[in-house]
Amino acid sequence: MQIGMVGLGKMGANMTARLQRGGHSVVAFDRSAEALRAAAGAGATAADSLPALVAQLAAPRAVWVMVPAGDATEATLEELAGLLAAGDAVIDGGNSNYKDSMRRAATLAARGVHLVDVGTSGGVWGLREGYSLMIGGDAGAVARLRPVFETLAPAPDRGWGHVGPSGSGHFVKMIHNGIEYGMMQAYAEGFAILRRKEALGLDLAQVAEVWRHGSVVRSWLLDLTARALAENPTMEGIAPYVSDSGEGRWTVAEAVDLDVPAPVITLALLQRLRSRDAESYGDRLLAAMRNQFGGHAVKREG
Repeated sequence: MQIGMVGLGKMGANMTARLQRGGHSVVAFDRSAEALRAAAGAGATAADSLPALVAQLAAPRAVWVMVPAGDATEATLEELAGLLAAGDAVIDGGNSNYKDSMRRAATLAARGVHLVDVGTSGGVWGLREGYSLMIGGDAGAVARLRPVFETLAPAPDRGWGHVGPSGSGHFVKMIHNGIEYGMMQAYAEGFAILRRKEALGLDLAQVAEVWRHGSVVRSWLLDLTARALAENPTMEGIAPYVSDSGEGRWTVAEAVDLDVPAPVITLALLQRLRSRDAESYGDRLLAAMRNQFGGHAVKREG
Protein backbone atom coordinates (compact mmCIF):
# COMPACT_ATOMS: atom_id res chain seq x y z
CA MET A 1 0.00 0.00 0.00
CA GLN A 2 1.19 3.55 -0.71
CA ILE A 3 1.12 6.03 2.15
CA GLY A 4 2.38 9.54 2.79
CA MET A 5 4.26 10.25 6.03
CA VAL A 6 4.42 13.82 7.31
CA GLY A 7 6.87 14.31 10.18
CA LEU A 8 10.13 12.40 10.44
CA GLY A 9 10.99 12.81 14.09
CA LYS A 10 12.23 9.71 15.87
CA MET A 11 8.85 7.99 15.93
CA GLY A 12 7.84 9.09 12.43
CA ALA A 13 11.15 7.90 11.00
CA ASN A 14 10.83 4.55 12.76
CA MET A 15 7.25 4.11 11.56
CA THR A 16 8.39 4.89 8.01
CA ALA A 17 11.09 2.23 8.28
CA ARG A 18 8.65 -0.36 9.67
CA LEU A 19 6.15 0.34 6.90
CA GLN A 20 8.82 -0.08 4.26
CA ARG A 21 9.96 -3.34 5.79
CA GLY A 22 6.35 -4.46 5.54
CA GLY A 23 6.33 -3.83 1.81
CA HIS A 24 4.52 -0.47 1.78
CA SER A 25 5.58 2.42 -0.43
CA VAL A 26 6.19 5.59 1.60
CA VAL A 27 6.32 9.17 0.34
CA ALA A 28 7.82 11.28 3.13
CA PHE A 29 7.91 14.97 3.95
CA ASP A 30 9.61 16.86 6.77
CA ARG A 31 10.77 20.45 7.10
CA SER A 32 14.19 19.12 8.04
CA ALA A 33 16.31 18.52 4.96
CA GLU A 34 18.53 16.18 6.98
CA ALA A 35 15.54 14.05 8.02
CA LEU A 36 14.36 13.91 4.41
CA ARG A 37 17.78 12.78 3.21
CA ALA A 38 17.83 10.04 5.84
CA ALA A 39 14.37 8.83 4.79
CA ALA A 40 15.36 8.85 1.12
CA GLY A 41 18.52 6.95 1.96
CA ALA A 42 16.39 4.32 3.66
CA GLY A 43 14.24 3.87 0.57
CA ALA A 44 11.38 6.34 1.01
CA THR A 45 10.42 8.77 -1.73
CA ALA A 46 11.22 12.29 -0.50
CA ALA A 47 8.86 15.21 -1.10
CA ASP A 48 9.98 18.78 -0.47
CA SER A 49 6.50 20.10 0.39
CA LEU A 50 3.00 18.93 1.28
CA PRO A 51 1.71 19.67 -2.25
CA ALA A 52 4.57 17.62 -3.68
CA LEU A 53 3.77 14.75 -1.31
CA VAL A 54 0.08 14.71 -2.22
CA ALA A 55 0.91 14.91 -5.93
CA GLN A 56 2.96 11.71 -5.69
CA LEU A 57 0.21 9.67 -4.01
CA ALA A 58 -2.35 7.69 -5.99
CA ALA A 59 -6.02 8.19 -5.15
CA PRO A 60 -7.58 7.38 -2.79
CA ARG A 61 -4.70 8.88 -0.83
CA ALA A 62 -3.65 8.15 2.74
CA VAL A 63 -1.44 10.60 4.64
CA TRP A 64 -0.10 9.80 8.12
CA VAL A 65 0.71 12.92 10.18
CA MET A 66 3.29 12.60 12.97
CA VAL A 67 3.95 16.18 14.08
CA PRO A 68 3.64 17.77 17.56
CA ALA A 69 0.10 18.13 18.89
CA GLY A 70 -1.46 21.58 18.87
CA ASP A 71 -0.60 24.31 16.40
CA ALA A 72 1.68 22.14 14.26
CA THR A 73 -1.00 19.49 13.75
CA GLU A 74 -3.68 22.14 13.19
CA ALA A 75 -1.66 23.90 10.49
CA THR A 76 -0.71 20.64 8.77
CA LEU A 77 -4.30 19.38 8.64
CA GLU A 78 -5.55 22.75 7.39
CA GLU A 79 -3.09 22.68 4.51
CA LEU A 80 -3.87 19.05 3.70
CA ALA A 81 -7.59 19.85 3.67
CA GLY A 82 -6.99 22.11 0.68
CA LEU A 83 -4.89 19.51 -1.13
CA LEU A 84 -6.82 16.26 -0.67
CA ALA A 85 -9.99 15.11 -2.42
CA ALA A 86 -13.13 13.22 -1.44
CA GLY A 87 -12.31 9.65 -0.45
CA ASP A 88 -8.82 10.48 0.80
CA ALA A 89 -7.82 9.85 4.43
CA VAL A 90 -5.62 11.64 6.93
CA ILE A 91 -4.27 9.71 9.91
CA ASP A 92 -3.29 11.75 12.96
CA GLY A 93 -0.91 9.55 14.94
CA GLY A 94 0.19 12.24 17.40
CA ASN A 95 -1.03 13.04 20.90
CA SER A 96 -3.87 15.37 19.88
CA ASN A 97 -6.65 16.22 22.30
CA TYR A 98 -9.62 14.03 21.40
CA LYS A 99 -11.94 17.05 21.30
CA ASP A 100 -9.70 18.62 18.64
CA SER A 101 -9.82 15.35 16.70
CA MET A 102 -13.62 15.31 16.78
CA ARG A 103 -13.74 18.90 15.51
CA ARG A 104 -11.14 18.29 12.81
CA ALA A 105 -12.91 15.13 11.66
CA ALA A 106 -16.14 17.07 11.17
CA THR A 107 -14.33 19.81 9.22
CA LEU A 108 -12.60 17.33 6.91
CA ALA A 109 -15.77 15.26 6.50
CA ALA A 110 -17.45 18.30 4.94
CA ARG A 111 -14.89 17.94 2.13
CA GLY A 112 -15.38 14.18 1.91
CA VAL A 113 -11.98 13.53 3.54
CA HIS A 114 -11.72 11.04 6.41
CA LEU A 115 -9.76 11.81 9.57
CA VAL A 116 -8.61 8.69 11.40
CA ASP A 117 -7.23 9.44 14.87
CA VAL A 118 -4.69 6.89 16.02
CA GLY A 119 -3.39 6.94 19.56
CA THR A 120 0.10 5.51 19.13
CA SER A 121 2.22 3.94 21.87
CA GLY A 122 5.60 2.32 21.53
CA GLY A 123 8.08 5.17 21.64
CA VAL A 124 11.60 4.55 20.43
CA TRP A 125 11.08 0.77 20.66
CA GLY A 126 8.27 0.65 18.13
CA LEU A 127 10.49 -0.09 15.15
CA ARG A 128 11.58 -3.37 16.73
CA GLU A 129 8.62 -4.27 18.95
CA GLY A 130 5.74 -2.77 16.98
CA TYR A 131 3.27 -0.07 18.01
CA SER A 132 0.09 -0.23 20.04
CA LEU A 133 -2.55 1.52 17.92
CA MET A 134 -5.86 2.81 19.31
CA ILE A 135 -7.91 3.81 16.28
CA GLY A 136 -10.92 6.10 15.97
CA GLY A 137 -12.85 7.09 12.87
CA ASP A 138 -15.06 5.91 10.03
CA ALA A 139 -15.23 2.11 9.77
CA GLY A 140 -14.76 2.12 6.00
CA ALA A 141 -11.65 4.28 6.17
CA VAL A 142 -10.19 2.12 8.94
CA ALA A 143 -10.87 -1.04 6.94
CA ARG A 144 -9.05 0.40 3.90
CA LEU A 145 -6.04 1.24 6.07
CA ARG A 146 -6.00 -2.16 7.78
CA PRO A 147 -2.79 -3.34 6.02
CA VAL A 148 -0.95 -0.31 7.42
CA PHE A 149 -2.14 -0.96 10.96
CA GLU A 150 -1.30 -4.66 10.73
CA THR A 151 2.24 -3.77 9.68
CA LEU A 152 2.84 -1.20 12.42
CA ALA A 153 1.35 -3.32 15.22
CA PRO A 154 3.36 -6.02 17.01
CA ALA A 155 1.44 -8.60 14.96
CA PRO A 156 -1.41 -8.45 12.43
CA ASP A 157 -3.88 -9.91 14.93
CA ARG A 158 -2.95 -8.02 18.10
CA GLY A 159 -1.84 -4.64 19.43
CA TRP A 160 -4.27 -2.58 17.34
CA GLY A 161 -8.00 -2.04 17.19
CA HIS A 162 -10.77 0.19 15.89
CA VAL A 163 -12.10 1.40 19.25
CA GLY A 164 -14.88 3.73 18.09
CA PRO A 165 -15.89 6.91 16.23
CA SER A 166 -13.79 10.00 15.57
CA GLY A 167 -11.91 11.13 18.68
CA SER A 168 -12.11 7.76 20.43
CA GLY A 169 -8.60 6.70 19.43
CA HIS A 170 -7.05 9.78 21.00
CA PHE A 171 -9.39 9.53 24.01
CA VAL A 172 -8.26 5.97 24.73
CA LYS A 173 -4.60 6.99 24.28
CA MET A 174 -5.13 9.90 26.70
CA ILE A 175 -6.37 7.52 29.40
CA HIS A 176 -3.54 5.10 28.54
CA ASN A 177 -1.03 7.86 29.28
CA GLY A 178 -2.79 8.77 32.53
CA ILE A 179 -2.44 5.16 33.68
CA GLU A 180 1.20 5.27 32.62
CA TYR A 181 1.76 8.26 34.94
CA GLY A 182 0.44 6.30 37.90
CA MET A 183 2.47 3.18 37.12
CA MET A 184 5.68 5.15 36.69
CA GLN A 185 5.13 7.01 39.94
CA ALA A 186 4.52 3.76 41.86
CA TYR A 187 7.72 2.18 40.55
CA ALA A 188 9.71 5.34 41.30
CA GLU A 189 8.42 5.56 44.86
CA GLY A 190 8.99 1.87 45.54
CA PHE A 191 12.59 1.95 44.38
CA ALA A 192 13.18 5.17 46.32
CA ILE A 193 12.10 3.38 49.52
CA LEU A 194 14.34 0.42 48.71
CA ARG A 195 17.31 2.74 48.16
CA ARG A 196 16.71 4.63 51.40
CA LYS A 197 16.98 1.37 53.42
CA GLU A 198 20.76 1.64 53.34
CA ALA A 199 21.32 -0.86 56.17
CA LEU A 200 20.29 -3.73 53.86
CA GLY A 201 22.65 -2.75 51.05
CA LEU A 202 20.12 -3.63 48.36
CA ASP A 203 21.14 -3.88 44.72
CA LEU A 204 18.20 -2.19 42.99
CA ALA A 205 19.10 -3.50 39.55
CA GLN A 206 19.10 -7.02 40.97
CA VAL A 207 15.71 -6.48 42.62
CA ALA A 208 14.27 -5.20 39.36
CA GLU A 209 15.56 -8.29 37.55
CA VAL A 210 13.99 -10.59 40.17
CA TRP A 211 10.64 -8.81 39.81
CA ARG A 212 10.75 -9.03 35.99
CA HIS A 213 10.19 -12.80 36.07
CA GLY A 214 7.06 -14.30 37.63
CA SER A 215 6.20 -11.27 39.77
CA VAL A 216 2.70 -9.78 39.74
CA VAL A 217 4.27 -6.33 39.12
CA ARG A 218 6.24 -7.42 36.05
CA SER A 219 5.68 -5.28 32.95
CA TRP A 220 7.50 -3.78 29.98
CA LEU A 221 7.80 -0.60 32.03
CA LEU A 222 9.61 -2.61 34.71
CA ASP A 223 11.86 -4.06 32.00
CA LEU A 224 12.85 -0.52 31.03
CA THR A 225 13.28 0.43 34.71
CA ALA A 226 15.64 -2.52 35.20
CA ARG A 227 17.61 -1.40 32.16
CA ALA A 228 17.90 2.15 33.54
CA LEU A 229 19.04 0.88 36.95
CA ALA A 230 21.65 -1.40 35.41
CA GLU A 231 23.05 1.48 33.35
CA ASN A 232 23.01 4.10 36.11
CA PRO A 233 22.04 2.76 39.57
CA THR A 234 22.49 6.11 41.34
CA MET A 235 20.82 8.16 38.57
CA GLU A 236 23.96 10.29 38.49
CA GLY A 237 23.74 13.25 36.16
CA ILE A 238 19.94 13.13 35.86
CA ALA A 239 18.11 16.16 37.22
CA PRO A 240 15.00 15.44 39.35
CA TYR A 241 12.79 17.21 36.81
CA VAL A 242 9.95 15.30 35.17
CA SER A 243 8.14 16.75 32.15
CA ASP A 244 4.63 15.89 31.02
CA SER A 245 3.15 15.74 27.53
CA GLY A 246 -0.19 17.22 28.59
CA GLU A 247 -2.19 14.00 28.34
CA GLY A 248 -2.07 13.43 32.10
CA ARG A 249 -3.62 16.87 32.61
CA TRP A 250 -6.35 16.08 30.08
CA THR A 251 -7.03 12.76 31.82
CA VAL A 252 -7.44 14.43 35.20
CA ALA A 253 -9.68 17.13 33.73
CA GLU A 254 -11.83 14.45 32.08
CA ALA A 255 -12.09 12.54 35.36
CA VAL A 256 -13.35 15.69 37.08
CA ASP A 257 -15.85 16.36 34.28
CA LEU A 258 -17.17 12.80 34.50
CA ASP A 259 -17.22 12.69 38.33
CA VAL A 260 -14.81 9.75 38.32
CA PRO A 261 -12.36 9.65 41.26
CA ALA A 262 -8.81 9.23 39.95
CA PRO A 263 -6.52 10.00 42.91
CA VAL A 264 -3.52 7.95 41.77
CA ILE A 265 -3.32 9.52 38.32
CA THR A 266 -3.97 12.98 39.78
CA LEU A 267 -1.25 12.67 42.42
CA ALA A 268 1.19 11.29 39.86
CA LEU A 269 0.60 14.40 37.74
CA LEU A 270 1.04 16.68 40.76
CA GLN A 271 4.33 14.97 41.61
CA ARG A 272 5.61 15.80 38.14
CA LEU A 273 4.65 19.42 38.62
CA ARG A 274 6.34 19.42 42.03
CA SER A 275 9.58 18.10 40.53
CA ARG A 276 9.95 21.35 38.60
CA ASP A 277 9.67 23.70 41.56
CA ALA A 278 13.28 24.24 42.58
CA GLU A 279 12.36 27.22 44.79
CA SER A 280 9.21 25.68 46.34
CA TYR A 281 7.73 28.80 47.91
CA GLY A 282 4.97 26.65 49.40
CA ASP A 283 7.44 24.47 51.30
CA ARG A 284 9.23 27.55 52.59
CA LEU A 285 5.90 28.90 53.86
CA LEU A 286 5.09 25.58 55.51
CA ALA A 287 8.39 25.74 57.43
CA ALA A 288 7.58 29.32 58.48
CA MET A 289 4.12 28.28 59.71
CA ARG A 290 5.60 25.51 61.89
CA ASN A 291 8.01 28.04 63.35
CA GLN A 292 5.19 30.50 64.07
CA PHE A 293 2.82 28.15 65.90
CA GLY A 294 5.24 25.71 67.47
CA GLY A 295 8.60 27.39 67.55
CA HIS A 296 9.99 24.61 65.36
CA ALA A 297 13.46 25.25 63.95
CA VAL A 298 13.75 26.53 60.40
CA LYS A 299 16.54 25.20 58.24
CA ARG A 300 18.40 28.19 56.77
CA GLU A 301 19.90 28.33 53.30
CA GLY A 302 23.57 28.85 52.70
